[in-house]
Amino acid sequence: MRLDKMLGIKYPFIQGGMANIATGEFAAAVSNAGGLGLIGAGGMNTDMLRENIRKCRTLTDKPFGVNLMLMNPEADAMAELLVEENVKIVTTGAGSPAKYMEKWKSNGMMVIPVVSSAALAIRMERFGADAVVAEGTESGGHVGEMTTMTLVPKVVDSVNIPVIAAGGIADGRQLAAAFALGAAGVQMGTCLLASTECPIHDNYKQAILKAKDNDTIVTGRIAGTPVRVLKNEMSREYVKQEKAGADKMELEKYTLGSLRKAVFDGDTMNGSLMAGQVAGQIDKIQPIEKIFEQIYEEYEAVRKELYAD
Repeated sequence: MRLDKMLGIKYPFIQGGMANIATGEFAAAVSNAGGLGLIGAGGMNTDMLRENIRKCRTLTDKPFGVNLMLMNPEADAMAELLVEENVKIVTTGAGSPAKYMEKWKSNGMMVIPVVSSAALAIRMERFGADAVVAEGTESGGHVGEMTTMTLVPKVVDSVNIPVIAAGGIADGRQLAAAFALGAAGVQMGTCLLASTECPIHDNYKQAILKAKDNDTIVTGRIAGTPVRVLKNEMSREYVKQEKAGADKMELEKYTLGSLRKAVFDGDTMNGSLMAGQVAGQIDKIQPIEKIFEQIYEEYEAVRKELYAD
């Protein structure tokens, strides 16, 4: 089943649950534009999450969800809050939601874990997941090793639940490719950073617009905590020190609070400008509705051209 039919939304698009960025207001804007908006619990505490869920409800009557980062120290309390607040769709990352599944499912929640391998997707299906997001290494933020082109068809062949493609998707050609790989829809993040409604600092948006095709880098790959960001003074120095054998404590001085520096302060030199490889494709700031319309129109044109003969 296609994602738009499954979720009751206009387009088969999910917005990535970007920490410190995906607020209740932003999620509502995405939902109102025809996608599935997600409130990103990363960077929030339980009270902040509750406030953002309630704010979102005042701004949209469309479906929305919450992305729960399972490494959050308040993950248990947040998982309970999702039930209390009657949130109907939850995506999860950075761990397994197995211990929450029975309660979530008994409360009629749709659970969509983010996975980086077919093995993890199989486990999630066994635990009762309704779908999975197969996220390739092209994506921004925390990444795995497999590319979207490799990961998505392998996951599709391994499970019997819908698979949502993520990583490297910002136009209609890439949406068509995701469907060709067997995906039911796509999750997008980087292209929405350059939306009018995105709450990040304008300096961050301008850095996305200026990015070229090879302007991202993965920090933390040696340490086992890979994160894709735009190249800047901080990320280059981090990778340099990492290759020189610096320990985690030493490396942490580069990343501690760095996402907030980028999002709120607009510090493009020392901030963590999380972005996927598609940043090089993005050249203007537009309303979310326009971004979605453009991607879907491009997809329709590509589909017609492919089947013209």
